[in-house]
Parts: sequence; structure tokens; C-alpha cells
Amino acid sequence: MVTHSKNSHDSLADPALLDKIDKLFACNVGEYINLPQLVVVGDQSSGKSSVLEGLTKLAFPRDSGLCTRFATQIIFRRVEGVDRSITATIIPGKNAENPSELQEWKTTDLQDLSAASFGEMMSKVYTLMGLSVTKEDAMPTFSENVLRLEICGPDEDHLSVIDVPGIFRNTTPGVTTKEDKDMVRKMVLDYMTNPRSIMLTVVPANVDIATQEIIDMAREVDPDGKRTLGVLTKPDLVDKGAENKVIDLVEDREMRLKLGWIIVRNLGQIELQDLHIDRDAAEERFRHTAPWNGIPRDRFGIKALKIRLQETVTSNAREAFPLLRAEIGKRLKSCQDKLQVLGAERETPEQQTRYLLGVMSSFQEITQQALSTNYSSNNHFDHDLDLRLATRIVNRNDSFSGDMASWGHEYRFAEDTRDESSQSDGEIDAEDEDEDEDEGYEDKNRIVETRQLITRKTTRLHGLEDVLDGLEDEAVKLPLKGKIYPWIEKQYHSSRGFEIGTFNSTLLSIVMKQQSTKWTTITHGYIDDMITMTHGFILKALKLACPDTRVRQNLMAFLLDRLLDRYKEAINKVKFLLLVERSGTPMTLNHYLNDNLEKCRQKRFASVIEKKTFSDCSHGKVVRFSDITHQHHMSNVKHTIQDIHDILHSYYKVARKRFVDSVCMQAVDYHLVTGPRTPMALFSPYLVHSFSKEQLEEIAGEETALRRKRRQLRKEVQDLQKAKKILF
Repeated sequence: MVTHSKNSHDSLADPALLDKIDKLFACNVGEYINLPQLVVVGDQSSGKSSVLEGLTKLAFPRDSGLCTRFATQIIFRRVEGVDRSITATIIPGKNAENPSELQEWKTTDLQDLSAASFGEMMSKVYTLMGLSVTKEDAMPTFSENVLRLEICGPDEDHLSVIDVPGIFRNTTPGVTTKEDKDMVRKMVLDYMTNPRSIMLTVVPANVDIATQEIIDMAREVDPDGKRTLGVLTKPDLVDKGAENKVIDLVEDREMRLKLGWIIVRNLGQIELQDLHIDRDAAEERFRHTAPWNGIPRDRFGIKALKIRLQETVTSNAREAFPLLRAEIGKRLKSCQDKLQVLGAERETPEQQTRYLLGVMSSFQEITQQALSTNYSSNNHFDHDLDLRLATRIVNRNDSFSGDMASWGHEYRFAEDTRDESSQSDGEIDAEDEDEDEDEGYEDKNRIVETRQLITRKTTRLHGLEDVLDGLEDEAVKLPLKGKIYPWIEKQYHSSRGFEIGTFNSTLLSIVMKQQSTKWTTITHGYIDDMITMTHGFILKALKLACPDTRVRQNLMAFLLDRLLDRYKEAINKVKFLLLVERSGTPMTLNHYLNDNLEKCRQKRFASVIEKKTFSDCSHGKVVRFSDITHQHHMSNVKHTIQDIHDILHSYYKVARKRFVDSVCMQAVDYHLVTGPRTPMALFSPYLVHSFSKEQLEEIAGEETALRRKRRQLRKEVQDLQKAKKILF
């Protein structure tokens, strides 16, 4: 009959350390952090259960086979002043389908672990774990869940040990399969791989040790034998003459382990039937028989094993604790960071609404910072210059204005051409009008070193094809040099009526429309770029405001049609302004028209008079009055052509500047940047409050995988926080 030891001096480890380890296991931290533990491993027939009985003084039911289908953590705690009690709980495995149900299960009505009471409890455990009860139910035989037995009482040793299923080579039809064999081996290997596990490796002494699979596994994970304690069982079954080989192993003459080998002699099957036989006394009698009496006392028997474990378990725990504190703190922070990246929980409509409102608020904040050039408020503006929307818009406005000034007209005006700047006696000199164009065309800001202008400066983004494909994107050529007077004369002869000394009022509309032909292409390239930059900013700002890719994509899918509509409004405004400026009646109240016209005439007159000047000693360059009054007069046609040129030139400047300002202010600033219906304004709290429950779920509802990940992270955080309190 097995009895409980009442000796307090042979407690297996420091009670305080062991208590902390047990609590860490209880809060499931072993799933995330390698905990110091004592794990008993061996083949199914190695005598592992008997060794456990000797250590724990706990009689496992031998005929049930119930303790070998999942890991069992057995915890003994000495508690003075209370009756002995047994509490059973379950620690869910990583892949448990019902972790909450398993974690909530608990039974405290066990007074002992007799076959009857233990079997009744285990049938409940099987049901909870979803394990096979009969050969016909097709349920799994083994589980990764852990049964936790806590035995408290005044006579218990402080001990925590994990019993894992015994590995097996051959399967049993209808009971175990090859998959079961592989699963058990993997489960045992996982426990052994833990670098903080002390492996109590149990092998029978009556077999060839070198052929034992558990020895190979121990060598694989612990090649130096630093944490492997070998236990030899069944010395009474060793063949005569083979005892010396076993003794050599125990005395470290073969297969050395730093923790050594200890031999134990458990009760045989016949002895177990005699309830009066004391296990420890029988082992002590066997120790005194030859040749076993030559083995040192500290290498034979369950008491020697207890002492060795006391030293090893305590040393292992003390060495691991400082590292455990650091690892738990680091893991906890990592989990909290991952939870923060996932954002707030989004399972209910209220949670989904709060989440989207937060996204909108963050998006609007980034937008406001970008448009107010408050770039120092957010590091993202340093990392991605595309977010500096205001700066990009202003720079593109300058580029648009410069392109229009340098490339916008079909023909270069006479005053802008060196060869046309001087006329003879007021006549139109066409001598150089067929001259080739210059390689370089200089304006106030730059020298264009190409004969073509690419009107689109950015790469179009995917998804904008529906609104941007209709815009012209051909390259623009340099304005023609020396061709403007022949062209005006042709237009004049094609449009003249019965006017006397003047020209048809519609002629200005005709030449203005043809002279501004390139406005369409240049402006289309400009608005294309502006829409592309705006859309690109929206995508990047939304990515910062909403890290969840699925929610971000859902929002964009929901809003894309509305965004495209607002882009179309900007394009329609551009088309309207082009229509008004190019096809409408030329009109302006700007006094600069007359100023420009007068400057044109004065410049031409001055160029003619300059040829008749001469130097006067007292007055510098002078001209005779008769040379001023007696000018060679042009024909009516040439005078009219020159007049049309000057009026077109003066009006074109005013119209171009007005058009550039209108496009920048009305089409871009109002429709894309600061107006009440800009694309960015769509991302607002009003939009979120307009969503139905179905839309909220579709846009912001969490996927099953994300919910599962959130639950796992939240559980891990809770477990690690409990562990931190235990250690700190």
C-alpha cells in the first residue's frame, strides 16, 4: 500500500520558486515562454508511471491507460492546516477549438485518485477535449491540451512534474494510427526541446539502451547531456551476466550525462497485488543484493532520485528566473504593440462606427497639416514628400504658368522674335520669316532645350482611367517662329467683309482660337497631374490613418465612384474655362489690354525712328522732325494685318494670364483643394454616420482571422500580465 511521506526535509525544491513556476504554468505562460520544468519522458513500456508513483506517492490507475493520451502536469503543494484536496483543470493547447470552455472547466470534488473516481473525471475530460471514447467514434486518440492536477495537503512535497505520453513504434488497429504516433513524438519532442526543461529520461535496464528512441531524441535536443537525467528501471529483469553493463552505465563509464544516471527498482505486477508491500522497503532490500550493492548510494533508489532532482530543479529555476522576467516583459510589449496596430475592436456597429470616426479624424488631421504646410507636425512628411500636397500643387501651378507662357501659342508674336523686332520704314519685313526655329527658346524663367513639351509630369495612378482617359496628352511643339504675319494675312483674306480700313470683328475670335490651340493639351496635362497628385495623397494619407488594409480597401471601393465624380467636376470646370476663353467672344475690362497695345505700337514706331537718329554733341541721339512726319505709309492690308497682330498680342497676354489664374483657382483650388466639395472632404464623420449596419459590417467589420488573432493577442497579454505580477 502506498503511503504519503511526512518527512519535510526531503522537499524536492525551494517552495517559493516552485510555487511561482506552478503559477506561471497555471496562467498558460508556458505557451509563449519556455518555463523551467521537470518533464518525464520514455517509451510506453519503460516504467515511467511507476517512477512517477515513487516520486509523487500518487497511485495512478494502471488499468485505465488514461494518463497517456495527453500531457499531465502534476503539482504537489504542502499546505499546513488543511485536509488533502485534489483540483483538476485544463490548460488549452495552441490549436484548441474551444479554449474558453476548456479553461473554465474545473473539478474540486476529488479526495483521491482511485480508479473509479479518476475514470469518472477522465470521461468528462475526454468529452471536453474531443477525444475518442470507443473504437467506433472516429475521434482523435491524443490531444495537445494539458490536464493539470493540483494536490494540496500538509504531507505533500513541493513538486511539479509533467508526464507526457509515452512514445510508441507500433500502432494498434482501431486504437492508434501512424498520425497518432507522429503526433505523440512531436508533442514529446516539443517538451524536450524547451531549453529550460530537465528531462527525466526513463529507459528499462533490461534492453539495449543504445536502441532506445527516447535516448536518440534526448541526444538530438541536448547533445551535451546538460539537462538529461537518466533513470534506469526494471533492474530485477536484467539477464544474469548483463548486470555489469548496467552498472557501468550508472557509474558514468558509458554514455555519460552531466546529471548522471540513477537506477530505481519499482514493484512488479505480482507485488502490486499485495497491498501490504511497501515500495521503498522493497527497493531498499533489492539494493543490498549483489551486484547492485556495489552501486553508490546516491545513484540507486527513489530517494537518491529525489535528492538529485532537488538540486537540479532548484538550480534550474534560479538560473532561469532573471531571464524569464526579461523575456516576459519583452513579449508583453510586443503583444501590446501588435494589438495597437490592429486598432480598436470592431465586432459591433458601435465599435465599427468609433473605429471609422477615428480613421476620418486622423485623415482630416493629416490633410490639414498637408494643406497648411505644417510638415514638422508629422514625421511622415519627411519620409514621403508626396504627402506635401500644398507644396506639390504650388510647384505644379508654377510649371503650368511657365508652360502656358512658353508653349501655349501656336505662333510666336513679332515682338518676341529677334528677326521680326525691326521693321523698315514701318513696313512688315518678311525677309526672315522662313528662317529655321532656334534650338533654344528663352523665357523669363528658363531655357527650353527641346522642341517638345511633355504636358503630363506625373505617372497616372490605377483606377483613374475612367476620368482621365479622355484628356489630351500629346506632346506640344515649340511655337512657330516667323510665321505669324503670313498666317494672320491668310486669316484676314479668308474673313474680310465690306469693312473700310478695318477688319471683321469676328476675326479676333478666329485667330485667338487658333493661336490658343495648345491651351487644351497643356491644361489637360495640368489637371491630369493635379488629380493624380490629389488621389495619390488620399491613398497615402488614408494608409497612415487606417493601417488595416481590408478596411482601407473597402473604404476606397465604397468612395471611388464619388471621388471620380468630384474629379470630373474639376475636369468639367477646365473644359468650361477652355470653351469660354477660346470659343467665346474676346472680352476684357483689364486696362492692361490698352497698355499692352500701346506698348506694341510704341515699340514698332521706336524701331523705325531709331534708324534715322544721329548723334548731336550737346543732345546725344536726335531725329529730325521731318523724318518723323514724313514716314513711308503701308498699304491698308498690311496696316490692318499689323493692327490685328498687335491687338491679338495684347489680348492674348491678358487672356492667358486670366485663364491660368482661373484654372488654378476654380478648377484646382476650389474643386480639389479647399472648396466645400473637394475629394478629401468625402472622408468625414458625416459619411460614417450615414452608413447602415450592413455597410458598417461590410467596410469595417473584422475578418474571422483578424478576430481570432485579436482574441489570441488579448489572451496572451492577459496571461503575460498575470505572469509579470507573479515574477515582479
